[in-house]
This record gives sequence, C-alpha cells and structure tokens, in this order.
Amino acid sequence: MASVEGLEIYPNDHLAGATTGTELANHIKTEYADTSFGPFLAELAGDIDQDKASLEELMERLGIAQSPTKQATSWIAEKASRLKLSETMSGGREMKRLMEFEMLSLGIEGKASLWRALIAVSDSHPALATTDLARLEEPTGTQPARPEGQQSQRAEEATRPRSDGREGENGHGTDRHTRPAAGRRTR
Repeated sequence: MASVEGLEIYPNDHLAGATTGTELANHIKTEYADTSFGPFLAELAGDIDQDKASLEELMERLGIAQSPTKQATSWIAEKASRLKLSETMSGGREMKRLMEFEMLSLGIEGKASLWRALIAVSDSHPALATTDLARLEEPTGTQPARPEGQQSQRAEEATRPRSDGREGENGHGTDRHTRPAAGRRTR
C-alpha cells in the first residue's frame, strides 16, 4: 500500500472516472462508427483506453490497490448516464451528441489534472519521482483540443435554427421528440 492515504484515494477516484470515460468512449465509438466523426471517436477511445491502462500500471507500481467499489460504481454510473444521454431525455440526436462530446472533454481535462497534481507532489513521494509523469501528461495537451473541436461542431448542429425559426436539429426534432403537439395529451 502507498504510505500516504491521499495517494491511495486520489488515483482510485481518477481510475473510477477513467472507467466511466472508457465505457462512454467505447459506447459512442460503436454508435457513431458510420458517421464522419467515427474514425475520430475510434482513435479517441483507443487513447482513453491507453491512458486508463497507464494509470492502472502506475497504481500497481505504487502498490495502490484498485477499489472494487469505486470501479463498480463508475461502471454503473456510465450505464445510468445513457438514460440522460438518450435522444428522448436530451431533446434529440444532435443535443445528445453535444453532451456526449462534452462529457469526453471533461474527462480528458480531469485526467490532465491528475497528471499535473502528481507532478506537483512527485518530489515528496519517491515512487512518483521515478515515474515519467511528464510523458503521461504530454498526450493530454493534444486530446482536449480534439474533443472540443468536435464539441464545437456538435454545438453548432444542436443549436442551428430550424426551418420554422426555432432552434433545434436542422428542422427536425427537439420539440417533435419531447413535447406533445398542441391540444394532444401524452400517455
């Protein structure tokens, strides 16, 4: 076990987040495989899987046991997030995509924060001082721009004025999927 409690808890919290991110990235990679951004998502999912593996290896080297409770909770949370990210709950396909890309961006920024924090305390922890944390942080410098670029495109699509003057999904969508027509009752 690591000698400092925070050094056991903090990476486990980030590993839980990485589990959620990996599950989300792999899910949407499959869902959007046939789209113009399918190749981007396939590459990003691979990067996220690799980063999660790097964190697991670091934890093993430091003698930090993985928390089964946090891993199970994060796996369940990602499955539950699919309800929130459904077209019905999000207001339509384009808004769903925007929220998915935003979640990926937030996860990548969280990962970058982990590496920066570990770099900051590495002088106090000999096991960290022997780890090339700067190398681990390096890919995070390029990844956030990639989802954010896609996220900007998704935002534009999700909020583009519809043909009837309202905002929504290219003339389809948001109101049609989530609100009953005037005078109609829902079940």
